[in-house]
Amino acid sequence: MSDRIYSRIAGTGSYLPEKVLTNDDLAKLVDTSDEWIASRTGIRERHVAAEGETTCDLAYNAAMRALEAAGVEASELDLIVLGTTTPDLIFPSTACLVQHRLGANGCPAFDVNAACSGFVYALSVADKFIRSGAARTVLVIGAETLTRMVDWTERTSCVLFGDGAGAVVLKADAETGILSTHLHADGGKKELLWNPVGVSVGFKPDEPNAGVRINMTGNDVFKHAVKALDAIVEETLEANGLDRHEIDWLIPHQANLRIIEATAKRLDLPMERVVVTVDRHGNTSSGSVPLALDEAVRSGKVQRGQLLLLEAFGGGFTWGSALLRY
Repeated sequence: MSDRIYSRIAGTGSYLPEKVLTNDDLAKLVDTSDEWIASRTGIRERHVAAEGETTCDLAYNAAMRALEAAGVEASELDLIVLGTTTPDLIFPSTACLVQHRLGANGCPAFDVNAACSGFVYALSVADKFIRSGAARTVLVIGAETLTRMVDWTERTSCVLFGDGAGAVVLKADAETGILSTHLHADGGKKELLWNPVGVSVGFKPDEPNAGVRINMTGNDVFKHAVKALDAIVEETLEANGLDRHEIDWLIPHQANLRIIEATAKRLDLPMERVVVTVDRHGNTSSGSVPLALDEAVRSGKVQRGQLLLLEAFGGGFTWGSALLRY
């Protein structure tokens, strides 16, 4: 009998706004087409938050579904960690807003901003709390309303992003759950993928589209992402003494179908064992991995006991992975 404590996923949940924006809808706004977008990214549609609908709203709905699936009451939570780069407010954190709405007041709650790697970073933080014995039941959320910072006149970036949220409830367990997490960052690549406004540097209210534009050098981001994800896949397998063929499911960040395919090829995984939602969700940043995980669990694809590899890459640059026995 092992005395080690693991964090096992007890339940998953997700939420997407009702409004769907298709590639054909976008073709009415900018000079693009369904064929152009789909052939380059794999995206065909994305969800857009309604006016007045915030990151907290999406996160709360995903959290409620995860708690229900786990059979856990909000009052049982020892910690809430929320990955987002689009918080409702500068402060308090969106995690605090979600906590109050859930009625879980009292436990620690905070946001993690690692852009598209936000959920994997948040999951790693939660895992460490459980492994150390500091928490036994943790809610981990990835939620974004990225369309709020999209420049709808900039055709290369506006087609990529969507809104959504996913969540998991982690519980302390003597059996294996999360086997390992691996996190990296490189701030030297900042200007390849960034939003140049903020509090300390100023909001630049006099500039057109102030605060909404995501600046991205697409080809360079693609190359760095593929290289970084290749390396972290190898690192994760080596750390656990595993062969790549032992992975049952790859659940990647949903940014671009070509990046997903490149990672699957590195793992020698057929695409039938890769969870793909980018065609319907677009890039939901930190929401994408938990959204894909919840869909795979609820559809019956992912079964208890299977080995899952979660990975993500985002602005910062940040990248990370989590290997877990579901």
